[in-house]
Amino acid sequence: MKLIDPSRLSPAERLLWDYGVVAPDQIDLDAIANDNGAQVVRRHMDGCEARLLASSDGAVISINSSSYEGRQRFSLAHELAHWLCDRKTGSFLCAKEVIGPQNAEARSVEAHANGYASQLVLPDYLVIPWAEGKRANLDVAKSLANDFNASLTAAAIKLAKRTTLPACIVCHSQSRLMWHQRNAAFSSDFYLLPELHSETEAFKLVFSGGNGMQRPRKEPADRWMSGGGSYRLTLESQSIKLPDATVLTMLTLIK
Repeated sequence: MKLIDPSRLSPAERLLWDYGVVAPDQIDLDAIANDNGAQVVRRHMDGCEARLLASSDGAVISINSSSYEGRQRFSLAHELAHWLCDRKTGSFLCAKEVIGPQNAEARSVEAHANGYASQLVLPDYLVIPWAEGKRANLDVAKSLANDFNASLTAAAIKLAKRTTLPACIVCHSQSRLMWHQRNAAFSSDFYLLPELHSETEAFKLVFSGGNGMQRPRKEPADRWMSGGGSYRLTLESQSIKLPDATVLTMLTLIK
């Protein structure tokens, strides 16, 4: 590992560094929670993904046991962020819609917790060396998710943010664009289309019973967006159907 300057790490990364974390399999969120006075309980929960019950001398973090493991880990990291950073504001009941790496940039307490959680699950000081020399696509994101025991969505967003090429992660249901995350190189002049184009692999996935990850595919950029001269551009797309039946796609503009 390259020499790391702890003063340049984010608060979540510094927490991991203080615990001596130098490899992905050392990120033990349950142990960190317990060491900071928070008991972790996994149980069936209706209407929310996680809950933090805090008192002056400790906390209980409940995680929805029905969710897949990567989702549970992000939910635990999210509630741990509330406990470590927001404990003076009381308890939190966090729905699926507010917990997730796609919501890490808005200015709110929940967004701050998502940003903190992203760095707990996928800390830059470990991810950047891991990703060096690798392409930014969903195949690599899947490997990143497996190595860090993270969700594919979180891994895909992390990779898209780190690549120097213009990249964007989009998530669609059958009816609309649910959310998107673009990196700094992906121009704000591009307007993402609200519905899927019928000639995209994502369209076929969302309207079929099929699953699995599609292969990367080059196609006209204006199937996905408008503005910014997109009709003259080509991009690479790769899509996968998620457990909730939405389709996640990584878009990378080809120079």
